[in-house]
Amino acid sequence: MNQTTMHSVSDTEQNSNSATPSEQPIDTPMTEPPQPQNDVVTTSPQNPTINNSSEDQPPTLSYPNPTQPRKRRRRKKFFTELTATTSLSKNRKNGVAKDCDDEALIAISVGFPVDSLTEEEIEANVVKTIGGSEQSNYIIVRNHILARWRSDVNVWLTYDLAVKSIRSEHRGLVETAYRFLIEHGYINFGLSPEIKAVKVRSFDGVERGSVIVIGAGLAGLVAARQLVFLGFKVCILEGRTRPGGRVKTKKVFGGDGNGGDVEAAADLGGSVLTGVNGNPLGVLARQLDLPLHKVRDVCPLYMPDGKCVDSEVDSRVEVLFNKLLERVCKLRQAMIEEVKSVDVPLGTALEAFRRVYKVSEDKEERMLLNWHLANLEYANATLMSNLSMAYWDQDDPYEMGGDHCFIPGGNETFVRALAEDLPIFYGRTVECIKYGSDGVLVCTDEQQFRGDMVLCTVPLGVLKKGSITFVPDLPQRKKDAIHRLGFGLLNKVVMLFPTNFWGGNIDTFGHLTEDLSMRGEFFLFYSYSSVSGGPLLVALVAGEAAIRFEMMSPLESVKRVLDVLKDIFHPKGIVVPDPVQAVCTRWGQDTFAYGSYSYVAVGSSGDDYDILAESVGNGRVFFAGEATSKQYPATMHGAFLSGMREAANILRVSKRNDNSSTPSNTAKNIAADENDDLNKLFANPDLSFGSFSAVYNPKPNDLETRSILRVKIGGTVLDSPSLYLYAVLSVKQVIELSQVEGDENRMRMINRDLGVSLVGKKGLGSTAESLIVNIKLFRSQLYEAENGLSSSSIMEE
Repeated sequence: MNQTTMHSVSDTEQNSNSATPSEQPIDTPMTEPPQPQNDVVTTSPQNPTINNSSEDQPPTLSYPNPTQPRKRRRRKKFFTELTATTSLSKNRKNGVAKDCDDEALIAISVGFPVDSLTEEEIEANVVKTIGGSEQSNYIIVRNHILARWRSDVNVWLTYDLAVKSIRSEHRGLVETAYRFLIEHGYINFGLSPEIKAVKVRSFDGVERGSVIVIGAGLAGLVAARQLVFLGFKVCILEGRTRPGGRVKTKKVFGGDGNGGDVEAAADLGGSVLTGVNGNPLGVLARQLDLPLHKVRDVCPLYMPDGKCVDSEVDSRVEVLFNKLLERVCKLRQAMIEEVKSVDVPLGTALEAFRRVYKVSEDKEERMLLNWHLANLEYANATLMSNLSMAYWDQDDPYEMGGDHCFIPGGNETFVRALAEDLPIFYGRTVECIKYGSDGVLVCTDEQQFRGDMVLCTVPLGVLKKGSITFVPDLPQRKKDAIHRLGFGLLNKVVMLFPTNFWGGNIDTFGHLTEDLSMRGEFFLFYSYSSVSGGPLLVALVAGEAAIRFEMMSPLESVKRVLDVLKDIFHPKGIVVPDPVQAVCTRWGQDTFAYGSYSYVAVGSSGDDYDILAESVGNGRVFFAGEATSKQYPATMHGAFLSGMREAANILRVSKRNDNSSTPSNTAKNIAADENDDLNKLFANPDLSFGSFSAVYNPKPNDLETRSILRVKIGGTVLDSPSLYLYAVLSVKQVIELSQVEGDENRMRMINRDLGVSLVGKKGLGSTAESLIVNIKLFRSQLYEAENGLSSSSIMEE
């Protein structure tokens, strides 16, 4: 059996932070609670009531017999509640009003409020007066433009098309709304050929400063593409040797070589689109013509001995579990209102209520309750004892609507398309970020990069670890938020089998355990056979089990998974074969993540996400990533949207600095001044190869003489302003470099073999300055000699 260990990042797929434990946003839908039999949806009892008994009897939770068929995942009624309490739900008599309602619902799905402006819109001064008729008209216009583009996301929506159906007196609002939506990435974003063709250059023709993006995950890639479109010079520094960050798809394959070969694509990190309504990743899927596979609701549960969980017991425990959560929610509301700043672990509160109401005292019921607790630990990537009772589900109101879906072939399809043509430096581990009034200096283990601004998209786990030094230090407010927020752990065992022995009619099934501390070990299995290209099964490891899992060998881990599968399927007469390949993730040991995704820890709140998103250094250092998204933490779309948000913030700060008379906006960018002497010399280099060029010191036949090497970053395919880095080398070294095939190998030779760091123009130092003067003087004299000129003959003329 071919065993493979894979270090990866968070399974940002399923962070169901909700009072309904069966499905919430994170980057994978919360698993549907299990069904008692394959392909059979269980019935659900009516909501139980809480009976307060006499003083000498504890209150109990009562419930009627199950009567109605149900699904295990209970979707929140966010959109229903909105439409039930606003004018959108009223009957309208004309088609125009109905269109406005439909467009408003689309805007709501994207995250816009019904009848007010977002903070971004207020900050952008989209209207002169907040709350008046102008605001109402602006909202209608904004919703119309947004809905018009969403009707065909493959086509670039021009201003002329946007204004076409708006009355002339509101055209000023169209211009304002159109510019806001395009600058903030709500329209005309993505990967369709037409949109990609337009977004490779500044949308308004203005060339702005330079931005160094740290991290090539979803947040970094999205931000970089949008920044290029907004007119910035961009480069990305990535510590890994691949893009994607915590989104990682691995090809697994194997077989006997006699026609029995199998292969599949396995998502080791974020894997499920949690709601496609309004989800930007859903837009990308449409643009790339990717079919979506809805995660089916049927999820059978199995006892440790392989027997299906009794449907009546299953239904009863799930209802009681939800009622316990509801009781905790009522308690926390009272605590927040009466005793400020009081917080306790969610697990402590749930256990207290469980004891008071004598819930799940039977052994089978207790195992079922533990399964639901494991599911909740999976959703939040941490133990119940770490979760804030007060704010663990603060993101619930913002959950994306629609189905939860798999992407056939894995989410790396998005990553590859987003990374295409961007200037990404792989293998660059950032160690220090220095920032001040004259710009930023980012130091990696091999080089230094200068820019006007820096966007840091590293995971919260990296910030918690202190892997990056900030000079000056980050404000205490931000350091406290980094400390308070949690960053949890989730692991996977990915197994490719020779056949699909578990059947193709379900996407999930669960397993119960008697060991409370190991309730999260292989408690849930995902079948990817319908989307991966082969018989692929993924076992999840959550809670305390996820921590212990990292201390176990891959062989031992796979053996334990197989034992669980055999307990389930052998009693049914189904043989469980050995996998042809298996992969075990180790998110906690990944030095570019140190965990999986964020959660609200005891003592933290949703405000800490906002604090983490704040820029520092008077608009020099910005932050993006799922842990900076209060509305969509621990999700792939949260990372995506945070990248768009920060690109807009960087543009806003750049405009502010352009309008300022202070000297703080005079920072040099990564490239040298386009009009300086150095660029004039490189207009006619002595040697040019690939993205490299060099000018020599004028000493004929001396290979040891100094030369200046320049490396061009970007600008060719993206048609964006080019970035330049420099180094001082001998002519001999430059010639040897020119004989190496490929820019990537040349970069490796510079860093590893020659031990030279590429720097911006300011980093060249006095040696280069004197070299520039000598080359300039020599070329001037050479020009005079070749043209028969001298200083005396010029004077005679």
